[in-house]
Amino acid sequence: MFNPLDHKGIPLQDQIRSWRELNVEPVDPEAVDPYTRCRIITMNGIEAEAIMFSHQFARVCPDPQVKQLLAYSRYVESQQQRTINWLLPGLASVLETTLGYEQVAVDLTAWVARHEPDPYLRQAYEFGVLEDFDHLYRYANLYEMVERRKAEKIVDGLTEVMPGRPTVLEHRHPFDEVRAPYDKDLVDPRSKLHALTILSAEQQVMIYYMNVGPQHMEPIARQLYQEISLIEQEHVTHYESLVDPGETMWERLLTHEYNECWLYYSFMEQESDPRIKAIWELHLQMELAQLQQAADLLRQYDGREPEQIVGAAGVPEPLLFEPNKEFLRGLLATQMDLTKLGEGYVREAHERFEWMQQQLHDGAKPPSEEVIDRHREKFGDEYRIETEGPHPVEALRAQPGDRRA
Repeated sequence: MFNPLDHKGIPLQDQIRSWRELNVEPVDPEAVDPYTRCRIITMNGIEAEAIMFSHQFARVCPDPQVKQLLAYSRYVESQQQRTINWLLPGLASVLETTLGYEQVAVDLTAWVARHEPDPYLRQAYEFGVLEDFDHLYRYANLYEMVERRKAEKIVDGLTEVMPGRPTVLEHRHPFDEVRAPYDKDLVDPRSKLHALTILSAEQQVMIYYMNVGPQHMEPIARQLYQEISLIEQEHVTHYESLVDPGETMWERLLTHEYNECWLYYSFMEQESDPRIKAIWELHLQMELAQLQQAADLLRQYDGREPEQIVGAAGVPEPLLFEPNKEFLRGLLATQMDLTKLGEGYVREAHERFEWMQQQLHDGAKPPSEEVIDRHREKFGDEYRIETEGPHPVEALRAQPGDRRA
């Protein structure tokens, strides 16, 4: 078992790199392993969250020396984030990157749901993944309409493309997005890492869509990004509310660093591209030293040992990007009709849900439905990738004459 707390890593004073080292060559969009792309996107979101958390911590920290330590490690995290994000090729369109983001959301959340030990938290991930699954389907249809290219170029058959919980039904009253938090002193340490990982990934998607949506010229594309970016904001609320608000900033700092160690270790173990694997190895060694600094700060200012926060057994099993088709089909067959009420889940459309639907849609068809209608008008069918057979829900199966990849 790999325990990051037992390793010192590269000394912090040796971690700032030159332009020459940061000027990484991007991956080839035509040849890259789809899951290598997913790992790049995931770690960009993880590093971005680490940077934003450090800024928030600095804004409420009265100790100048601690603020200096945060500023130094934050600069290093910023170099790591730029290195990772700059691996993505400039040749890729916004929509191609979007499809990669949604493949991450589907297969990352599905893996976490499969391995989450807490039933309530597991249900939160199972609920959310069916919505990201539907987003992938909507964007895949938009991609073929706008760029005349097919999503299998991006997802490579590893992730199916077909309807999930319809996006039109994902617009809920904000009150009902708030979940019950885990108890930081009782929850399995794995659950802390899972929550932070999915929160970081969804936050990245939200910010990306907020910024790139207006860059499209096609009105239907602008509208679809606007709609789904609002849902991604709901998802951030959904996942961030799972985190115990009683966690101190010191233990959150430690959890952030420990989580980065776990993920870099996981991706180093799985990476198929030797050049990218070397980056995961380097960043792991950097994070180990950052973790040691966070552990020292926890001891000094919070009076606790890091093992009290993340456990003494070492990191969980490596997080893997792998197909989750059977698992997702099981959720499609059993959880499509769920919605939220308070901190729980129900199957009936309640008053708050119906109010929100009326306020937002006001009797009009939303962009997520319009994009499928327009695809059918243009091509005579809708775009899907159904490698494992027809849709598990009979009402959502492809219509006669539809193409199915």
